[in-house]
Formats: sequence, C-alpha cells, structure tokens
Amino acid sequence: MDEPDWRRFVAAYHHAHPAITERLFALADASPYAWLAEPLRDARGPVLDLACGSAPVRAELPDADWVGIDLSSAELAEAARRGRGPLVRADAGVIPVASGSVRAVCAAMCLPVVTPLPDVLGEIRRVLRPGGTLAALVPSQTGLSPSGALSWVRVMAALRAVRQPWPNPQARDGLAALLRTSGFRVRSDERRVFRLAVDSADAAQLLADALYLPALTPRRAEAAGRSLARWAVRGRHLELPLRRVVADLPTGRTSQEPT
Repeated sequence: MDEPDWRRFVAAYHHAHPAITERLFALADASPYAWLAEPLRDARGPVLDLACGSAPVRAELPDADWVGIDLSSAELAEAARRGRGPLVRADAGVIPVASGSVRAVCAAMCLPVVTPLPDVLGEIRRVLRPGGTLAALVPSQTGLSPSGALSWVRVMAALRAVRQPWPNPQARDGLAALLRTSGFRVRSDERRVFRLAVDSADAAQLLADALYLPALTPRRAEAAGRSLARWAVRGRHLELPLRRVVADLPTGRTSQEPT
C-alpha cells in the first residue's frame, strides 16, 4: 500500500472507529497511558500530544499546559465529548506550533503509522525546546511468552492476516535507534507486557476491529469476531507488549538545526 492509500485508509478507519485504541487499552490490567505519562508529569511548559486521537493521555496529565492535535475530526469530536482539550485539527507532519515552543511531546501509539515519518520526526525536533522531551509509546514485537505467542497466532489466523502492514515498522522495537539517528538523546527504552482481558464476545469483536489491517473488510472483521468469541472464555487474557522510549533534544543545538 503506497502512502496516499495508507493515509486514506487511516482517515476512514478513525472516522469509523473513534477512540478504538483507548477502548482496547481499557481491557488492560494497567493503563498504558499512565505508564507513558509518567516521564511527563513534572514537565514545566507546554506539552504537545501528537496524533492524540480521543486524547486519553489528557486525563493522565490534568495539571499540564497540554494541547492535543490530530487530523481526524471524529477522534477530536470524541475527545471534546469527553471534556478533553484544548484540541487542534492538524497533521503530525505539519504541526501549527512555533519552533522551540514546546517543553514535551507525547506520542501514544502513533509513530509506527504516521506518514511520512521523517517529516513527523523533523517537526517534533522543530517544535521542541532544546532539552525538551519526547515520550513515545509503541507496540513491541518481543516479550511474548510461548503461550502468549500462540494466542496471537490464533488471533491473526481468525483475521486471516500474517502481520500488521504498517508503514513504519522501524518505529517499533527499533524506535530508540531511529531517534538517535534523528538527533535525539535517548534517556530510556523500556518494554512492558500488559494483559488484555479478552473474555467476552464484545471484547473479542473490539480486538478484531482494533488492529489497523487495511485488507480487513467489515464482513471479515465480523466473522473474526465470532470466531474469537468462541475462544474468549472467562479468564482469557492476551499479552500485549508495549515499548516506552523517552528521549531529549540535546541542549547544544537549536530545534531547527538539521541532523
């Protein structure tokens, strides 16, 4: 799938499924958004939530000078409905913020899917103050137990998918290395395995809908949900490895300086 097709898919997906990632993460045994927000709780200055979706991180940073941006009007409408703001409709690759004006950038689950990624990373560098922080949460492809790996085989077989064909696979387990080559200083790179309670037909259907699969038709998603519902018995959990990378913009350079 080329970039224009991918962007059309993402736009249509979020129009049809606003807040779906937040709903999926609500099944977890602990909040991934709270984990992501930990390094930003003491940020002194504006915090920009990049591709914020329904803005779940806003609830984790209630006292921050926070602003969320997203290109999806449906996601922003859902964020507004939940009382989260201020919000701006904007592309992650063209951030309408002055250079060097942001103390921290939060990127929850967006860097593997936003395009073009070099432009997005360049914009993050531009808007951050020297010494400013980027905290990013991304899926990890490592950390599964043998039984956890088998469970994911079961899920992907139901969806008739081999993998998630996202445009920026290097922004998953390779995110720390990518940020270093993009001019950031990586402070930490941690993996944590969450457990999703997939123990009902509703949870099974939510999982089937939530995985960003462009080839997945609504009919196939419904069939996968029915198949997974038979698997989603009481007590069923699905391991979800996530990676949190925290990086700074070095103080010895300006936010506009190229790498």
